Amino acid sequence: MPMTPFFERFPELGPAETRSVKVTGAPDLPDGEYGFFELYCNEPGCDCRRATILVLRPETGWRKVWATISYGWESLEFYRKWAPSQDPREMQGASLDTLNAQSPYSSALLELFRTVLRSPGYVDRLKRHYQMFRASADQATRHESNRVQNRRAKLRDLKRRSKR
Repeated sequence: MPMTPFFERFPELGPAETRSVKVTGAPDLPDGEYGFFELYCNEPGCDCRRATILVLRPETGWRKVWATISYGWESLEFYRKWAPSQDPREMQGASLDTLNAQSPYSSALLELFRTVLRSPGYVDRLKRHYQMFRASADQATRHESNRVQNRRAKLRDLKRRSKR
């Protein structure tokens, strides 16, 4: 499932609505700012209702991944029906994404993310961003499909004309 940062599709809204937390004096995290950057699936027709969250810091140039978190906000029943061959407990809720970059601080950052999830409106924001992203991705897919169909039609017309 190819993931794309929200801010790439929505360059004005994305940075303005990226959640960040400033940490000071935490025993298990270095002091500083932690940004929770949202990525969503751009696979045509996908309805996974999940986000991948990259935890980045300005102190490391927003380049080093401090944690990669998977977050699915739907019920276990939804994920059981959506992906019957997968364990729904791995898809629902917040967990570290074991296939992607982590750091020694990932577990502490997962707990920080779970705290952020309890802040008013954040889960609704993720859901809204997901809907916006999916609409954009599906529109781009339809546009590309139409472009390919139009190109094929032109080629057919050219072949027909050349046979005359």
